[in-house]
Amino acid sequence: MSDVDESAAIESLERLGLSNYEARVFVALQRLGVATAKEVHEVAGVPRSQVYGAADELVARGLLERQQSTPKRYRPVSLDAAKELISTRIEEERDRAFEFLEAVHREQRPEERREDVWTVQGEEAVSERVIELLGSADRRIVYGAADPDLVPDELLAALAERAEAGVDVLVLSEHPVVRAAFEEHGFEPFAMPPERGVDWTGRVLLVDDNRVLVSVRSPGGETAIWSADTAIADVLVQTIHSGISAVRRRRTTGTDRDGESAGSDGESAGSDGESAGSDDDSGPDSDGSDGTDPEPSSG
Repeated sequence: MSDVDESAAIESLERLGLSNYEARVFVALQRLGVATAKEVHEVAGVPRSQVYGAADELVARGLLERQQSTPKRYRPVSLDAAKELISTRIEEERDRAFEFLEAVHREQRPEERREDVWTVQGEEAVSERVIELLGSADRRIVYGAADPDLVPDELLAALAERAEAGVDVLVLSEHPVVRAAFEEHGFEPFAMPPERGVDWTGRVLLVDDNRVLVSVRSPGGETAIWSADTAIADVLVQTIHSGISAVRRRRTTGTDRDGESAGSDGESAGSDGESAGSDDDSGPDSDGSDGTDPEPSSG
C-alpha cells in the first residue's frame, strides 16, 4: 500500500470521527497485528507519549483490544467488527442530531413562516409543484389555465384523482382546447374571461383556500410564485374568489363588464312595488321604473 493510500485512509477515518493520532494508531495496528506502544510509535510516527492515550480511546470505542501485560500490548478487532462499530456510531450521531433538528422545526413560531413566498421557474417545475399541491387537497381545488401546454396529462390525472376522492374541483379557462381537455376528464369548465387590456397566459391554483400558486409566461419561460398558510396567500385567495364571484354575478344579472345592466338606467324595474309585467308600457316614469320587463313576456 502506498503512502498516498495510507494518507487517504487516515483522512477518511478522521472524517468518520477518529482523531488524527487515533487514525494513525489504528492503521499501524492493521500492519502490525499485535504491538506495544513503542512498536506502534515506530510505525505510526505518533509520539510515544500520545500512543497510550490514542490506543486507550480506541479501546473505549471498541476498535482495539488491550492485553494487561507489561508492557501493554494492543491488537485491533476484525475489520468487519470495526466497520460495524463505526457505522453504528455514525447512525446514532445522525439520529441524535436530527432528533434535535426536528424538535426545533416543530417549535418554530407561526409568525416566522407567515411570509414564505416561493418562486418556481420552468414549465415542468411549475407543473410538478402544481401536482404536489393538488395531492394535498382535502376540500376544494380551483385550477385555471390559459394555454393547452399548462394542462399536461399528469396534471389532469391528478385533478381527476382528487375529484374521485370527494374534493370539490372547479376548473377555469377561456381556451377551447383547454376546456375540451377538462371536459374529457369529466369536468365542466367555467369560462373566466380576462380583464380588458390584460393578456394573461399563465395559470392559477387554489387548494383548500390556504394554498395558492399563480404563474405568468414570457419568452423566457414560465415563472410561478406560490405560498401556503401565509398572509399573502390569504390576499391572493380572496382576490381570485372575488373575481370568480364577480363573473358569476354578471352572468346571472346580465351585467356587462362596466357594471351597467343592458336596458337599465341603474335602478331596478318595478321599484314602486308594482309587478314587472305591468300593462304600463310607457317610458321612464316618476318612480324610476323604465317600464321594461325583466322576464320574458308570455304574450
